[in-house]
Amino acid sequence: MEEIQLYLDEAKDMMQKAVNHTASELVKIRAGKAMPNLLDGVMVAYYGTPTPLQQVASVTTPDARTLTIKPWERNLISEIERSIINSDLGLAPQNNGEVIILTIPPLTEERRKNLVKQAKQECESGKISIRTIRKDTNESLRKLQKDGASEDEIKRAEDTVQKLTDQYSSKVDELLVKKEAEIMTV
Repeated sequence: MEEIQLYLDEAKDMMQKAVNHTASELVKIRAGKAMPNLLDGVMVAYYGTPTPLQQVASVTTPDARTLTIKPWERNLISEIERSIINSDLGLAPQNNGEVIILTIPPLTEERRKNLVKQAKQECESGKISIRTIRKDTNESLRKLQKDGASEDEIKRAEDTVQKLTDQYSSKVDELLVKKEAEIMTV
């Protein structure tokens, strides 16, 4: 039945989005290396409008522990500094009048363990999303059965949904293994 296939395709798309979201959340957890996407959540007041930092400045990494931020307009330096200080990154910006320099401190063992814990929580949230999608899809399939779809077709579809759930959950596990290795590498 094509309705069943639509539900399965939708479930697959939503599970992939859950994996992608988990991956994007894991990128925000810094592993002691200077990465421009570390500043993705920083918003700068640009003429009174909150604007993402990447839209008002270029962010580069001259080495593994340093980020440099060069604003398009020099008068934004103090505003960018204020935004970085107010963010929860825990970084102290320094500026030389033209660029802002952020030095990423090396991670302590305790901080690494906390970051791994944070990564595990993020991955668990992703898996919960995937399981919720499974539950919702199975409920929709059962409604189709009540509306006249054959019990065998619905059972096969539920098995497929379970296989998708397992497949996408293992993708989230792979993300966690990679992130854990990245965090724990000194």
